[in-house]
Amino acid sequence: MNISEIMARLGVEERLFTRGALAVTTPIDGSELAQVALDDGAVVTTKIGQAHRAFLQWRNVPAPRRGELVRLLGEELRAHKDDLGRLVTIECGKILSEGLGEVQEMIDICDFAVGLSRQLYGLTIASERPGHHMRETWHPLGTVGIISAFNFPVAVWSWNAALALVCGNSCVWKPSEKTPLTAIAVQSLFERAAARFGDEAPKGLCSIIIGDREAGEHLVDDKRIALVSATGSTRMGREVGPRVASRFGRLLLELGGNNAGIVAPSADIDLALRGVCFAAAGTAGQRCTSLRRLFVHASIYDDFTERLKAAYKSLPVGDPLNSGALVGPLIDKAAFDRMHYALDRAKAQGGVITGGERVSEPGWYVRPAIVETPSHEGIVLEETFAPILYVMRYESLEQAIELQNTVAQGLSSCIFTRDLLEAEQFLSAFGSDCGIANVNIGPSGAEIGGAFGGEKETGGGRESGSDSWKAYMRRQTQTVNYSSALPLAQGVKFEI
Repeated sequence: MNISEIMARLGVEERLFTRGALAVTTPIDGSELAQVALDDGAVVTTKIGQAHRAFLQWRNVPAPRRGELVRLLGEELRAHKDDLGRLVTIECGKILSEGLGEVQEMIDICDFAVGLSRQLYGLTIASERPGHHMRETWHPLGTVGIISAFNFPVAVWSWNAALALVCGNSCVWKPSEKTPLTAIAVQSLFERAAARFGDEAPKGLCSIIIGDREAGEHLVDDKRIALVSATGSTRMGREVGPRVASRFGRLLLELGGNNAGIVAPSADIDLALRGVCFAAAGTAGQRCTSLRRLFVHASIYDDFTERLKAAYKSLPVGDPLNSGALVGPLIDKAAFDRMHYALDRAKAQGGVITGGERVSEPGWYVRPAIVETPSHEGIVLEETFAPILYVMRYESLEQAIELQNTVAQGLSSCIFTRDLLEAEQFLSAFGSDCGIANVNIGPSGAEIGGAFGGEKETGGGRESGSDSWKAYMRRQTQTVNYSSALPLAQGVKFEI
């Protein structure tokens, strides 16, 4: 793991990762990778000021031209995909194919945003008044503050930044303190793209803040931040939300997800097993869309769970840089402790546990756990950011959907079935209450073309595809009078 060589190829100056108070370690073996400087409140305020001034210039650049900058960023990401993907794996512990996949997701959203830069469509609206027309136009919003989590250290930034940039905004990014190196590397690639783009990209258009809670508070509280897009726990959202609302700023929250799946009697069992294994054990259960609860129909429960346990036992757990590994380490000891706290509570509730033990060290490597639980209560209703899958029986689809929807979060959901009626009921208004609902695929692994986000305590925000771009712009309704008369709406008379 020669970080210096990787960072050099990514264009990062050595001083940016060798001099500072924040020690950066890898979950692969716990060793120290780098030391980075922390930004205090004064530095954060300065960077926000630069971003605001950059916005005032960038908003005047035509949107298709703004898209050209994002196209160049995509080129830089393509050219450095291997190094950045490897750095993602080293810093957050996901297996290498997932690290590379995360960078590919960045490339994909850049492609999407480039096309979007010519499609920021408004509306023409019929007016009831003669000689008038109405229209709806979208304008740049301002500076976007992006707060990201360790588990997707670079992709979430790109979902926000690529759209924000083509929409005419500047960005200030606070990455997780656990994964600052990937952020520093991405900033370097962005600066390369901006240099190629030319003087139209103002200084401070995109910047990063490396800091702790205090730095985040400065970002959240600053009135010059028009939109705060925050990814993290529901607890974090409860703190960020009221602070931004108190100054009437905009919010885009991507919070917790206690995601569920249903395996129906008609399911393709082999397909369901593969889908469940990836969704529950992939990324060591550290995706916000990871599968955490599974409802299996009583008629197939015994056979399915036995096959699932056998599949779990075969999952190779180990060094994520090793091409044979499918499950890497938990991010740190705190994550391991939370996992075993949850397993202890599940056992106390009558759960029967398969797996969950630590399998190697250094590093917090665990075998993904299956908990066959008799009841849908207690710890099952809480999200634990670890590879724990609670498995329960169900008798009717209505019962399974009701249980799925019982939890406080509403991010992602899925059903495995070959019954068209069951699939459509699951997707209907009285089916899944989640922002994402899938059929014959697990709840994780979303593509960038659709809007990503969830309901209830997941926060209600939407990022990435579809019309998520509207969150990064302000809507203006315009009325133009092209006559010499002044008729009023609704038949109002006001003669002078």
